[in-house]
Amino acid sequence: MSCTLTLGRKEPCKDTVGGLKAVYFTDFGDYGTVTETDDEITDLSGVFTVFKYELKGNSSFEQAITSSRENGTTFFDQTLTLTLKKLSKETNKELKLISYGRPHVAVEDYNGNVFVMGLQHGAEVTGGTVSTGAAMADLSGYTLTLNAQETKPANFVNAPTAADPFAGMASATVTVTEGTNS
Repeated sequence: MSCTLTLGRKEPCKDTVGGLKAVYFTDFGDYGTVTETDDEITDLSGVFTVFKYELKGNSSFEQAITSSRENGTTFFDQTLTLTLKKLSKETNKELKLISYGRPHVAVEDYNGNVFVMGLQHGAEVTGGTVSTGAAMADLSGYTLTLNAQETKPANFVNAPTAADPFAGMASATVTVTEGTNS
């Protein structure tokens, strides 16, 4: 790998917003062969189902860069913090399965970007709560923290659409399963 820089960066326009719109969970390994071009996921070969969780407020995705000159190592610590409103027995069951596994997580922001967290190693649930709240205005729902450590930052996905975050993957067969209101 070359360590030679390839470009600069101008101050961007103020035309973006923060926040996450949805996350899509996929069982680890179901993406099949991953094709990357310039650190962007341009194709997948798998046949898989993604489970969509819509989000509104209080959820975030961050990547901390950890680099050691002494050890010659660099990795990206990816952290996804989710707030899911309303308790239900169906959500309890699914969050238990997510906690037991190490899924890939596609993260969609409000700018139309989709990133894949845990591409090589999967994402692990490292904490969370199931809460009824105490006062009328408190959260009755779930918080969940997932963590992944990868050798690269979360890759952008090529050509996502609002209906399918993997629409640009010509070789993949993707089923998007949306939740229901309960």
